[in-house]
Amino acid sequence: MKKQEPIHSVAELGARIREARQSQGLTQQEFADVCGVGVRFLSEVERGKESAEIGLVLRLLSRAGLDVMVLGRHHEQSRYWGESRYE
Repeated sequence: MKKQEPIHSVAELGARIREARQSQGLTQQEFADVCGVGVRFLSEVERGKESAEIGLVLRLLSRAGLDVMVLGRHHEQSRYWGESRYE
């Protein structure tokens, strides 16, 4: 599993969650039960669906043993609200 690398998209985030779940030997149903979310929601997150609720995503990350780190970026365009480098 990748560690200490930035996540630049919802798809990358979902892939990290899937990798962590699989490394624990859990099916989607087992992991969803442990996390207290539905298997459909977990499946959508792992596939990178962008409408997932952030609170539930954070719960999945926590139960997967993954930490969230917010890093500041010193990029010329990042000073403008509404602009995203991930679009």
